[in-house]
Amino acid sequence: MSVDGFIAGPNVALDNGLGDGGTRLHEWLLGPDGSFDERRFADLTDSDRAVYEELMSTGAVIAGRGTFEPAGGWGGDHHDGVPIFVLSRHPAPPRFADMPLVTYTPDISTAVGRARAAAGDGSILVHGSGAASMLLAAAELDEIQLHVVPVLLGRGRQLVDELHAQVELELMSSRQGAEALHLRYRVRYP
Repeated sequence: MSVDGFIAGPNVALDNGLGDGGTRLHEWLLGPDGSFDERRFADLTDSDRAVYEELMSTGAVIAGRGTFEPAGGWGGDHHDGVPIFVLSRHPAPPRFADMPLVTYTPDISTAVGRARAAAGDGSILVHGSGAASMLLAAAELDEIQLHVVPVLLGRGRQLVDELHAQVELELMSSRQGAEALHLRYRVRYP
């Protein structure tokens, strides 16, 4: 996210998933050309590499449709063949309907239950501000991990658009990477 709290730039669209200037938020991992390969992985700092490995060790993914679809559905496999549960009131569009690891579901509790069953003892990776907000409202989000990039976008998609109540967080860890400060918080529900 940017220092001013945006997770995507303005003008987010299916063909511009991170909005104008939003790719800058992922350069800490993908580099300026937006690609990731073994050479890029080797060039990461120890902190950046550790954060990436934690993200890729999760056992399931829950994503919002507004994140999943502009990302091309991650080609049907976010990482390591883990199941992906997409929160949406609409069925999967034809482009994503035949992806065997992907399930569109309108129900948060079903998505969470199925993701927990699939992840076993592992963690669940949540993608998208809308999905995270819905999980927060349902008291189903245990942690929030932020990757704060030293840029001010000025406008775009905020980390959280609206909460129905204040949410307290407890800092669990802070790691400085080459291009991002990685913060991990525990969500403290009343």
